Amino acid sequence: MLEVRAGDTASFELLLVKYRGPLIGYLGRMVRDPAWAEELAQEVFLRVYRARETYEPTARFATWLYRIATRLALNALRDHRHEKSKRSLDEELDGRPVIEAVDGRANREQQMLADARLSAVREAIAQLPDKQRAAVLMHKYQEMDYQQIADALGCSVSAVKSLLFRAYETLRERLAHLATSPKADRAILDGGNA
Repeated sequence: MLEVRAGDTASFELLLVKYRGPLIGYLGRMVRDPAWAEELAQEVFLRVYRARETYEPTARFATWLYRIATRLALNALRDHRHEKSKRSLDEELDGRPVIEAVDGRANREQQMLADARLSAVREAIAQLPDKQRAAVLMHKYQEMDYQQIADALGCSVSAVKSLLFRAYETLRERLAHLATSPKADRAILDGGNA
């Protein structure tokens, strides 16, 4: 990349040959669409080329390249979610209109499972010792950081970390039966009598 920065375009071609395949593979796993991964890889290399004059070797080139690729992929996925929700029902595929009306609502069984899981989680949290319960509620539901929780509970940050560790371990044990499997789901629906 230092040679590219100095103006050697042949070196840029060498970087393309070396990193293009692995980068497309990585982006393909990120976005789960080979064509989209190709486009993103092209954009990554375009950005690399544009940044050639300001490139500073503070990290390995591959690290820098994958940092650019990751940010680009995450932004594209975020933007694509918004774009996907705006697509019209009369989009065309192979010259024919595509009309997909997918019911995003959960079916009755899925709703019952979700309600049962939520109830079990609430019950498990309610059974925690007071300070642990308070720490979990502030951490997960109020999104408070350790220092804010420590200030609210009148204890040290390390005490908060300890409280949360013990609470989450307890919750993990108490809620292990909620592992998503058909057998566990039947047990929840049958009231634990599977």
